Amino acid sequence: MEKRVRFAPSPTGAIHIGNIRTALFNYLFSRSEGAKLILRIEDTDLTRSSKDFEKLIFKELSWLGIEWDEGPDKPGEYGPYRQSERLHIYNEYAEKLIKEGKAYRCYCTPEELDKDREESVKRGDIPRYSGRCRHLTKEQEEEYLRQGRKPSIRFIIPDDVTISFDDMIKGKIEINSDTLGGDMIIVKSDGMPTYNFAVVVDDTLMKITHVIRGEDHIYNTPKQLLIYEALGFKPPVFAHAPLILGPDRNKLSKRHGNTYIGQYREMGYLPEAMFNFLSLLSWSPDDNVELMSKDEIIKKFNFNKIHSANPVFDIEKLNWMNQHYIQMSPIERIVDLSLPHLKEAGYIGENVDEAKYEWLKKVVSLFKDGLHYVAELKDKAKMFFVDDFEYNSEVKETLLSSDAKNVLTAFKEEIENMDEVTEEGIKELLKMLQKKIGVKGKAFFMPIRFALTGQDHGPELVMIIPLLGKQKILQRIDKALKLIS
Repeated sequence: MEKRVRFAPSPTGAIHIGNIRTALFNYLFSRSEGAKLILRIEDTDLTRSSKDFEKLIFKELSWLGIEWDEGPDKPGEYGPYRQSERLHIYNEYAEKLIKEGKAYRCYCTPEELDKDREESVKRGDIPRYSGRCRHLTKEQEEEYLRQGRKPSIRFIIPDDVTISFDDMIKGKIEINSDTLGGDMIIVKSDGMPTYNFAVVVDDTLMKITHVIRGEDHIYNTPKQLLIYEALGFKPPVFAHAPLILGPDRNKLSKRHGNTYIGQYREMGYLPEAMFNFLSLLSWSPDDNVELMSKDEIIKKFNFNKIHSANPVFDIEKLNWMNQHYIQMSPIERIVDLSLPHLKEAGYIGENVDEAKYEWLKKVVSLFKDGLHYVAELKDKAKMFFVDDFEYNSEVKETLLSSDAKNVLTAFKEEIENMDEVTEEGIKELLKMLQKKIGVKGKAFFMPIRFALTGQDHGPELVMIIPLLGKQKILQRIDKALKLIS
């Protein structure tokens, strides 16, 4: 029997890190087990779903390197692959359950449902539906319809039944039906199916054999198993991956920083770094190697080795990995990734000609190996684009030192006499000036560095100075000399 897994996101917003890790585990399972991966769009939330968010789902998955075998853009024999295009199918199975006495129409108002919940809490019970509409007569239903009430459809949850299943990650799980909140809505009053109903119908008709999702869905599983049984469907194998935690060991959320995959893409994290990093959240290869290519991860991946402990999203480890992949990348790739950030900062215009691009390659190469993510370049390379930087107190103190004026004045004179400012020429110039004016070491180099960059550290001066160019060098030296005088 062919193995089939699915990733089924809702197009209601950006993809959370936890969801993209779920997609990755489904992908790794499919590629390591020879299974098919199906992309299904669960867009029954009409008020929040949008085509723009659907396009974003495709974009983020493709960016990360996750390919699917069937989906809205790759039709197969089990489509359509958007839930909004499958409403007639859900309606058919909901009517089947009603006819067999396993579901019924519910006409309760929100106020009546709130009252049920309040009374449950007063009794010290788990909030649950009272079942008031389970045994309505035909006349009562007709009266509710005359009142303009639009019914939902509820599935009957049996009382005090233990539902158990074997989870590929968590082991055997048992949940009592009395904790599930009573008879559950499977079709809302607007005609849209609820998650737990639609997913059972879809997974069955799409021949899904393994459902891999986050452990926050564990309490959905017994509800779904009851629907599987009621419809006479064979349930798939379930696997609930542990949730990703923040550094404080609470569920990863906005308070921990960026939580959406797109935020990392936009900051200049590389897809191969994110693929590598996310694959190691709850799994590790037998050889404990951490830096691996996509193909190596697929080759080593074993779903049975996923552990149930909740992993921590370690941004420092991600930065370390991303720095490695940046170092391994061609300079042109990093320059191209940096262009949007440099444009956003106003450092460069929209059009970059060949000469400007070649100059940018030299600038980016000075910082490339030290970048944790490409967006850092905006601050690290600021010295090449911004002239009106402010001197801090340490810089001012250095520039006002007894040697600074002599150093900068002599340096300016030599630069003025240079026809072309080259790295080799600057190297010789700096050696010669130290001997000529009798100032060496920090006392010599720091006034020049501060005057030209406004910073106390950075790439070597012999590499910075030629890239600044003669005009910019003289302007910045003049600014520093004005401060001194």
